[in-house]
Amino acid sequence: MADADPAFTKTQPADTAPVDTAPVERKSKRRKLLGGIAAAVLVAGAGYGGWYVLVGSHYVSTDNAYVGADTASVTPLVAAQVTEVRVGDTQRVRKGDILVQLDDSDARIAVAQAEADLAQARRQYGQTSATSAALAAQVGARDADIARARAQLVAAQADYDKARVDLDRRRKLAPAGAVSGDELTSATAAFSSARANLELARAGIAQANSTRGAATGQLAANNALINGTNVTNAPEVMVAQAKLAQAKLTLDRSVIRAPVDGIVTRRNVQVGQRVAPGTALMLIVPVDSLYVDANFKEAQLAKVKVGQPVSLTSDLYGGSVTYTGRVVGLSGGTGSSFALIPAQNATGNWIKVVQRVPVRVALDPKQLKDHPLRVGLSMDAEIDISGD
Repeated sequence: MADADPAFTKTQPADTAPVDTAPVERKSKRRKLLGGIAAAVLVAGAGYGGWYVLVGSHYVSTDNAYVGADTASVTPLVAAQVTEVRVGDTQRVRKGDILVQLDDSDARIAVAQAEADLAQARRQYGQTSATSAALAAQVGARDADIARARAQLVAAQADYDKARVDLDRRRKLAPAGAVSGDELTSATAAFSSARANLELARAGIAQANSTRGAATGQLAANNALINGTNVTNAPEVMVAQAKLAQAKLTLDRSVIRAPVDGIVTRRNVQVGQRVAPGTALMLIVPVDSLYVDANFKEAQLAKVKVGQPVSLTSDLYGGSVTYTGRVVGLSGGTGSSFALIPAQNATGNWIKVVQRVPVRVALDPKQLKDHPLRVGLSMDAEIDISGD
């Protein structure tokens, strides 16, 4: 057998091409990366959990908060024409500053009339007091009349008795002819005259008693008007004084003054305008006594109580200025319950909406003075509930 060709009988080497390890390295790097991310997440979660337990759970916060104020509405209490307006929008005023002057001509006349009525009432009281003295004197005079009438009655009674005795004597002597007819007639006439005078004296006493009774009644009626009173507390004088006080009050109300310190807003009154009681002339915003209404979610309110400290920041100044306040109250209901058109949840396709309750926060007046705010500005509020 012929020898094989060495070129063909030499053993061929195996395939020695290099193995591609890139996919394995990439998987390893991915596992390391995912492991690092997972570790970071766990660390972050643990850190957040620790922060929440130690710090975060002690606070509730919201950015749904706004500056508010109890604004004062300036309205007239009397109807009159405006003669002067001394302030304008954005102007700062102090309590008691004159804002608007109304025409006071009619009010001044009313004051003068009331003063005259008071003087007249005092004069009438003095006249009534003097009348009592005069009526007392009249009662004394009537007593004298009664005494005189009684004396006249005594005299008339004596004359009557004498005339009756004389008549009886003559009547007894007349049958014997000892007394003439003329003498008997004269005695009879004298007796009749004495009897008439007696009746007249008796009537005089009755009249004197009646006159005294009338004078006594007038005195009692007049005394009833002045007993227990003087020129200052007599009813008619007090009525006149009340009318004068009302007239002066109306005159004083013709000058409209600022009820509080603050800034004039929404001025809508002009000189020459006739205003009626209750007409809104302007608003005064007390910028030194503002508050914040922070609308917290219902799930945040479990531990919120009156008196807890609050930290606030305003969009006006940013985080560079922090206000400190305190919770002064929680609203009696959610914001939606007091809306003009409250939500009607009794429907077939009802969707639960997280409700918010307004929490009133009082601000520090000194901080407001250093960094003024305005009504309606946005605030961020954070309540420290750790004191629960």
